[in-house]
Amino acid sequence: MSVIARSLLVAGILGLAPGAQADWPEIEQSGRLRVLAVMVADEPEFFTVEKGVPPGFDHELLKGFAERNKLKLEVVPVIGWDQLIPALEAGEGDLIAGRFTETEARRQKIAFSVPVFPTRAVVLTRKPTPPVTSLEQLRAQKVGLVKGTSMIEALAGAGLPANAVDATIPSGGIPEALRSGRITATVDEVAGAILTQRKDPALQIGMFLGPGGNYAYGLRKSDSRLLGKLNAHIDTIRQSASWNRLVVKYFGNAAPEILKKAHTD
Repeated sequence: MSVIARSLLVAGILGLAPGAQADWPEIEQSGRLRVLAVMVADEPEFFTVEKGVPPGFDHELLKGFAERNKLKLEVVPVIGWDQLIPALEAGEGDLIAGRFTETEARRQKIAFSVPVFPTRAVVLTRKPTPPVTSLEQLRAQKVGLVKGTSMIEALAGAGLPANAVDATIPSGGIPEALRSGRITATVDEVAGAILTQRKDPALQIGMFLGPGGNYAYGLRKSDSRLLGKLNAHIDTIRQSASWNRLVVKYFGNAAPEILKKAHTD
Protein backbone atom coordinates (compact mmCIF):
# COMPACT_ATOMS: atom_id res chain seq x y z
CA MET A 1 0.00 0.00 0.00
CA SER A 2 1.34 3.43 -0.91
CA VAL A 3 2.13 6.23 1.55
CA ILE A 4 -0.93 8.20 0.38
CA ALA A 5 -3.26 5.21 0.52
CA ARG A 6 -2.22 4.39 4.06
CA SER A 7 -2.69 8.03 5.01
CA LEU A 8 -6.28 7.95 3.71
CA LEU A 9 -6.95 4.72 5.59
CA VAL A 10 -5.67 6.21 8.87
CA ALA A 11 -7.79 9.32 8.32
CA GLY A 12 -10.82 7.13 7.84
CA ILE A 13 -10.15 5.15 11.02
CA LEU A 14 -9.91 8.36 13.07
CA GLY A 15 -12.90 9.95 11.39
CA LEU A 16 -10.78 12.71 9.87
CA ALA A 17 -11.11 14.28 6.46
CA PRO A 18 -8.42 13.15 3.99
CA GLY A 19 -5.30 15.26 4.48
CA ALA A 20 -6.29 16.38 8.01
CA GLN A 21 -3.45 16.48 10.52
CA ALA A 22 -3.73 14.51 13.77
CA ASP A 23 -2.58 16.66 16.69
CA TRP A 24 -2.93 15.72 20.37
CA PRO A 25 -6.76 15.35 20.62
CA GLU A 26 -6.80 12.93 17.69
CA ILE A 27 -3.85 10.99 19.11
CA GLU A 28 -5.63 10.65 22.46
CA GLN A 29 -8.79 9.53 20.67
CA SER A 30 -6.90 6.89 18.68
CA GLY A 31 -5.08 5.64 21.79
CA ARG A 32 -1.80 5.29 19.95
CA LEU A 33 1.36 7.21 19.14
CA ARG A 34 2.76 6.29 15.71
CA VAL A 35 6.53 6.61 15.40
CA LEU A 36 8.25 6.63 12.00
CA ALA A 37 11.76 5.18 12.09
CA VAL A 38 14.36 3.62 9.81
CA MET A 39 15.42 0.22 11.14
CA VAL A 40 19.14 -0.43 10.68
CA ALA A 41 19.69 -4.07 11.56
CA ASP A 42 23.32 -3.72 12.61
CA GLU A 43 22.70 -0.50 14.60
CA PRO A 44 19.74 -1.19 16.91
CA GLU A 45 20.96 1.09 19.68
CA PHE A 46 18.58 3.95 18.88
CA PHE A 47 15.52 2.12 17.59
CA THR A 48 14.65 -1.49 16.94
CA VAL A 49 11.72 -3.87 17.09
CA GLU A 50 13.87 -7.01 16.98
CA LYS A 51 13.02 -9.55 19.66
CA GLY A 52 15.66 -10.52 22.18
CA VAL A 53 17.56 -7.22 22.09
CA PRO A 54 17.05 -3.96 24.02
CA PRO A 55 14.60 -1.67 22.19
CA GLY A 56 16.96 1.27 21.79
CA PHE A 57 17.56 4.72 23.29
CA ASP A 58 14.77 6.57 21.44
CA HIS A 59 12.38 3.63 21.66
CA GLU A 60 12.70 3.52 25.46
CA LEU A 61 12.32 7.28 25.83
CA LEU A 62 9.20 7.41 23.66
CA LYS A 63 7.69 4.30 25.20
CA GLY A 64 7.90 6.06 28.55
CA PHE A 65 6.15 9.09 27.06
CA ALA A 66 3.41 6.92 25.55
CA GLU A 67 2.83 4.98 28.77
CA ARG A 68 2.71 8.20 30.79
CA ASN A 69 -0.11 9.38 28.53
CA LYS A 70 -1.89 6.01 28.37
CA LEU A 71 -1.08 5.50 24.70
CA LYS A 72 0.11 2.46 22.78
CA LEU A 73 3.41 3.04 20.99
CA GLU A 74 3.08 1.90 17.38
CA VAL A 75 6.27 1.67 15.30
CA VAL A 76 5.96 2.42 11.58
CA PRO A 77 9.14 1.21 9.79
CA VAL A 78 10.32 3.35 6.88
CA ILE A 79 12.72 1.97 4.26
CA GLY A 80 15.04 4.97 3.77
CA TRP A 81 16.04 8.19 5.51
CA ASP A 82 14.85 10.24 2.54
CA GLN A 83 11.35 8.79 2.98
CA LEU A 84 10.83 9.86 6.60
CA ILE A 85 9.64 13.42 6.02
CA PRO A 86 7.35 12.48 3.09
CA ALA A 87 5.79 9.75 5.26
CA LEU A 88 5.26 12.23 8.12
CA GLU A 89 3.73 14.83 5.83
CA ALA A 90 1.44 12.17 4.32
CA GLY A 91 0.12 11.28 7.77
CA GLU A 92 1.68 7.83 8.09
CA GLY A 93 2.97 8.64 11.57
CA ASP A 94 2.85 11.25 14.32
CA LEU A 95 6.56 11.82 14.68
CA ILE A 96 9.99 10.80 13.40
CA ALA A 97 12.56 9.25 15.74
CA GLY A 98 15.65 7.08 15.71
CA ARG A 99 18.92 8.99 15.30
CA PHE A 100 17.24 11.82 13.40
CA THR A 101 19.39 14.95 13.10
CA GLU A 102 17.92 18.44 13.25
CA THR A 103 19.19 20.40 10.24
CA GLU A 104 18.35 23.72 8.63
CA ALA A 105 17.06 22.03 5.49
CA ARG A 106 14.76 19.79 7.50
CA ARG A 107 13.54 22.72 9.64
CA GLN A 108 12.19 24.31 6.46
CA LYS A 109 9.76 21.40 6.16
CA ILE A 110 8.95 20.17 9.69
CA ALA A 111 9.17 21.12 13.36
CA PHE A 112 11.62 19.60 15.84
CA SER A 113 11.40 18.77 19.51
CA VAL A 114 13.93 20.07 22.00
CA PRO A 115 17.29 18.25 21.70
CA VAL A 116 17.26 14.59 22.68
CA PHE A 117 20.90 13.58 22.09
CA PRO A 118 24.03 15.58 21.15
CA THR A 119 25.79 14.81 17.92
CA ARG A 120 28.47 16.03 15.57
CA ALA A 121 29.83 14.86 12.24
CA VAL A 122 33.11 12.94 12.40
CA VAL A 123 35.25 11.39 9.65
CA LEU A 124 35.79 7.62 9.68
CA THR A 125 38.38 5.57 7.81
CA ARG A 126 39.45 1.93 8.00
CA LYS A 127 42.98 0.59 8.32
CA PRO A 128 45.28 0.70 6.44
CA THR A 129 43.88 4.11 5.42
CA PRO A 130 45.13 6.54 8.10
CA PRO A 131 42.77 8.74 10.12
CA VAL A 132 41.72 11.94 8.36
CA THR A 133 42.82 14.97 10.36
CA SER A 134 42.45 17.84 7.87
CA LEU A 135 40.11 19.02 5.14
CA GLU A 136 42.90 18.58 2.60
CA GLN A 137 43.17 14.90 3.51
CA LEU A 138 39.40 14.51 3.37
CA ARG A 139 39.17 15.94 -0.14
CA ALA A 140 41.73 13.35 -1.31
CA GLN A 141 39.55 10.42 -0.16
CA LYS A 142 36.83 8.46 -1.92
CA VAL A 143 34.01 9.56 0.36
CA GLY A 144 30.76 7.63 0.61
CA LEU A 145 27.48 8.17 2.46
CA VAL A 146 24.20 6.38 3.02
CA LYS A 147 21.51 7.77 0.76
CA GLY A 148 19.33 10.42 2.38
CA THR A 149 21.42 11.12 5.47
CA SER A 150 22.14 14.63 6.74
CA MET A 151 25.90 14.11 6.33
CA ILE A 152 25.77 15.44 2.76
CA GLU A 153 25.10 18.86 4.33
CA ALA A 154 28.13 18.50 6.62
CA LEU A 155 30.34 17.70 3.64
CA ALA A 156 28.95 20.60 1.63
CA GLY A 157 29.76 22.89 4.56
CA ALA A 158 33.35 21.62 4.41
CA GLY A 159 33.55 22.53 0.73
CA LEU A 160 33.15 19.03 -0.68
CA PRO A 161 30.72 19.22 -3.62
CA ALA A 162 27.90 16.69 -3.91
CA ASN A 163 29.32 15.26 -7.14
CA ALA A 164 32.49 14.28 -5.27
CA VAL A 165 30.55 12.03 -2.87
CA ASP A 166 29.10 8.56 -3.48
CA ALA A 167 25.72 9.03 -1.78
CA THR A 168 24.12 5.85 -3.13
CA ILE A 169 25.18 3.38 -0.44
CA PRO A 170 22.18 1.59 1.17
CA SER A 171 21.48 1.67 4.90
CA GLY A 172 23.94 -0.61 6.68
CA GLY A 173 26.27 -0.75 3.67
CA ILE A 174 29.06 1.58 4.81
CA PRO A 175 31.23 -1.06 6.59
CA GLU A 176 31.30 -3.29 3.51
CA ALA A 177 31.98 -0.30 1.23
CA LEU A 178 35.01 0.56 3.38
CA ARG A 179 36.24 -3.05 3.52
CA SER A 180 35.91 -3.51 -0.24
CA GLY A 181 37.64 -0.24 -1.10
CA ARG A 182 34.61 1.18 -2.87
CA ILE A 183 35.14 4.15 -0.53
CA THR A 184 38.08 5.09 1.68
CA ALA A 185 36.28 7.45 4.07
CA THR A 186 32.82 8.25 5.32
CA VAL A 187 31.27 10.84 7.58
CA ASP A 188 29.06 9.72 10.42
CA GLU A 189 27.52 11.23 13.50
CA VAL A 190 29.59 10.64 16.60
CA ALA A 191 27.15 8.19 18.21
CA GLY A 192 27.19 6.05 15.09
CA ALA A 193 30.98 6.26 14.94
CA ILE A 194 31.25 5.02 18.53
CA LEU A 195 29.00 2.06 17.76
CA THR A 196 30.72 1.21 14.47
CA GLN A 197 34.21 1.29 15.99
CA ARG A 198 33.11 -0.97 18.85
CA LYS A 199 32.03 -3.56 16.26
CA ASP A 200 35.08 -3.13 14.01
CA PRO A 201 38.28 -1.95 15.80
CA ALA A 202 39.96 -1.42 12.41
CA LEU A 203 37.81 1.67 11.94
CA GLN A 204 39.44 4.93 12.95
CA ILE A 205 37.78 8.11 14.16
CA GLY A 206 39.36 11.21 12.66
CA MET A 207 38.49 14.89 12.73
CA PHE A 208 35.20 16.42 13.77
CA LEU A 209 33.44 18.21 10.93
CA GLY A 210 31.40 21.34 11.38
CA PRO A 211 29.64 22.49 14.54
CA GLY A 212 27.90 20.28 17.05
CA GLY A 213 24.23 19.49 16.60
CA ASN A 214 21.47 17.38 18.04
CA TYR A 215 19.22 14.46 17.39
CA ALA A 216 15.60 15.42 17.94
CA TYR A 217 12.14 14.20 17.05
CA GLY A 218 10.50 15.50 13.89
CA LEU A 219 6.85 16.56 13.86
CA ARG A 220 4.50 18.33 11.51
CA LYS A 221 4.55 22.08 12.10
CA SER A 222 0.82 22.03 12.81
CA ASP A 223 1.13 19.56 15.72
CA SER A 224 1.86 22.16 18.41
CA ARG A 225 0.08 20.40 21.27
CA LEU A 226 1.92 17.13 20.71
CA LEU A 227 5.17 19.10 20.49
CA GLY A 228 4.56 20.83 23.83
CA LYS A 229 3.82 17.60 25.67
CA LEU A 230 6.78 15.81 24.09
CA ASN A 231 9.17 18.66 24.94
CA ALA A 232 8.09 18.60 28.58
CA HIS A 233 8.78 14.86 28.75
CA ILE A 234 12.23 15.17 27.12
CA ASP A 235 13.20 18.02 29.45
CA THR A 236 12.25 15.90 32.46
CA ILE A 237 14.38 12.98 31.24
CA ARG A 238 17.37 15.19 30.38
CA GLN A 239 17.36 16.71 33.87
CA SER A 240 17.22 13.34 35.61
CA ALA A 241 19.64 10.43 35.93
CA SER A 242 17.61 8.51 33.34
CA TRP A 243 19.28 10.18 30.35
CA ASN A 244 22.82 9.30 31.44
CA ARG A 245 21.69 5.78 32.32
CA LEU A 246 20.32 5.28 28.82
CA VAL A 247 23.49 6.69 27.21
CA VAL A 248 25.73 4.28 29.13
CA LYS A 249 23.36 1.35 28.54
CA TYR A 250 23.44 1.72 24.76
CA PHE A 251 26.82 3.33 24.03
CA GLY A 252 29.16 2.30 26.84
CA ASN A 253 30.79 3.93 29.83
CA ALA A 254 33.03 6.18 27.72
CA ALA A 255 30.17 7.61 25.66
CA PRO A 256 29.21 10.55 27.93
CA GLU A 257 32.77 11.92 27.81
CA ILE A 258 33.11 11.43 24.03
CA LEU A 259 29.82 13.22 23.45
CA LYS A 260 30.94 16.07 25.68
CA LYS A 261 34.19 16.39 23.73
CA ALA A 262 32.30 16.50 20.45
CA HIS A 263 30.56 19.65 21.61
CA THR A 264 33.58 21.37 23.14
CA ASP A 265 36.46 20.70 20.68
